[in-house]
Amino acid sequence: MTSTAADGTLHLVTIRITTEQDVFALRRSGKAAAEALGAEGQDQIRLATALSELGRDLLGSSELRVALSAEQGAQPVLRAALHWGDGPGPGAESLRAASRLVQVHHEDGGRTLLIEQQLTAGAQTAESVRRARDLLVERNGGGVLEDARAQTSDLIAALEESREQKEELRRLNEELEETNRGVVALYSELSEELEETNRGVVALYAELDEKSRQLREASEAKTRFWANVSHELRTPVNSVVGLARLLNDAGSDGLDEEQRRQVSLISASGATLLALVDELLDVAKAESGRLEPHMAQVDLRAVLGQLRGTLKGYGAQGEVELSVATSGLPLVTDEVMLTRILRNLLSNALKFTEHGTVSLEVEAEDGPGGDHVVFTVTDTGIGIPEEEQQQIFEEFYQVRGPHQRGRSGTGLGLPYARRLTELLGGSLVLTSGPGQGTRVTVRLPAGQAPADAGAGHTRHRPALALLVTVDDDETFRGTVRPVLAQLAGRVVEVGEGGLAISTVRAERPDAVLLDLHMPDMDGYTVLAGLADDPELRGTPVVVVTSAPTEALDKDRLAHARAVLDKSTLTLAQLVSAFGDAHSPRTAGEDGGQ
Repeated sequence: MTSTAADGTLHLVTIRITTEQDVFALRRSGKAAAEALGAEGQDQIRLATALSELGRDLLGSSELRVALSAEQGAQPVLRAALHWGDGPGPGAESLRAASRLVQVHHEDGGRTLLIEQQLTAGAQTAESVRRARDLLVERNGGGVLEDARAQTSDLIAALEESREQKEELRRLNEELEETNRGVVALYSELSEELEETNRGVVALYAELDEKSRQLREASEAKTRFWANVSHELRTPVNSVVGLARLLNDAGSDGLDEEQRRQVSLISASGATLLALVDELLDVAKAESGRLEPHMAQVDLRAVLGQLRGTLKGYGAQGEVELSVATSGLPLVTDEVMLTRILRNLLSNALKFTEHGTVSLEVEAEDGPGGDHVVFTVTDTGIGIPEEEQQQIFEEFYQVRGPHQRGRSGTGLGLPYARRLTELLGGSLVLTSGPGQGTRVTVRLPAGQAPADAGAGHTRHRPALALLVTVDDDETFRGTVRPVLAQLAGRVVEVGEGGLAISTVRAERPDAVLLDLHMPDMDGYTVLAGLADDPELRGTPVVVVTSAPTEALDKDRLAHARAVLDKSTLTLAQLVSAFGDAHSPRTAGEDGGQ
């Protein structure tokens, strides 16, 4: 019969082992109990084999008995407790064999050996315990032959299961091998595709490098082209403008009213052509990043007044009113760039406004990013469709339509104005609509005036006793002659570079005005010759040229006091450049030049 302990352990049966027959009975009982309690076939055989092995090894020990019990719980266990009174206990080999089959551990000082077989959770019920008890009773009386048959049956079952497992393992190995072949083939295919892709990427990078090299060469060629063209274009245009200005001067004689009007037209056309050349060159400079702003305090009132005067009457005669605000707001920026931005915007607005008004408003604006000066150009013109408002900022793009008739232009005004605005650290925004006019807003940082902002206005004109000017362009010498007459008591003109050094040595002037591009000996060579002569190196030299800044060899111009642009040359620039040329100089002051 069965009994239940306080800890939930159900006692099934106790078997005393005194003979070989009892060992067989122990094997049968262990297998029957495991079968009744739901253990799998292999687990039944493992438990029975372990009990048989240990029982046979302990046979002959006094008081040898085995108690079978079932422990309930989340993980039920079938337990066999082997106990003996005296004797050596089971051998090491038997223990190792049993431990490979089931869980084995000692209790009670080594006189009790516990064997445990895990059972399936939920399989241990009252019915299974009753069935286990019945099986133990039924099989308790079997003989040796029956036990041998049972062992043979168990062995056959184990061999069959082993064969099935081996067959299953073989099948799995075949599947794994097939999978491996597929993986290897896929890896090989992917490797080939990756290698092909890498070759394509390498070829693409090589092509991109080649394209980049070609673009750099094209950009450098364009820069060289502009540098050469600028001199070739500016020199004759400057001459035309200068001669026209001299002919039209109030002090000149021999021109009647009609001739003066024609000369004025020549001067205006030349100035327009020169402005167009400058604009093209400046757009190229802005694209290449070589256009650098020169920040200084701006007399905004004077700039606005100049714009008001030069653009008055530019639009449709009597049909368009130009309104330019008067403002004295403080502003530090590049005055030339600012003037070009506003002139482009105003002339563009006047060009495409047939009647109404074109206005320029100026106001200060405080913001988190600092103080700004905002210029707003508003017109009542034809307006620009929304779909073309981005394209008009592309070079040479013009909105097509009947409004273009009779209105010349290059399509560079707005792109140029935006680039200059960005160079000055500002922004240009356009809003427009067909029939609603156009509004362009330019926001520029107000900046801070330099400490010597007002110094240029208080400086006295130099009292030069003698000035030597070296330039192969007779027209330019004639143009600049009246200006130089205001700077020096006497001006000596030299028409070729080869005579420059000897003239300076003979005349010992207070200063030299030197052109860079001359056929026989250029300005670089003249400048180097003056610097190498200990007696002449102290003579101040101001270089004038039509070449753009990026085309100049600045290292070879180190001895020059200043480098001025012929196209924008003014009396104020010359006054500033020759500011202290009349003061005494020693060889030691310029010896390092």
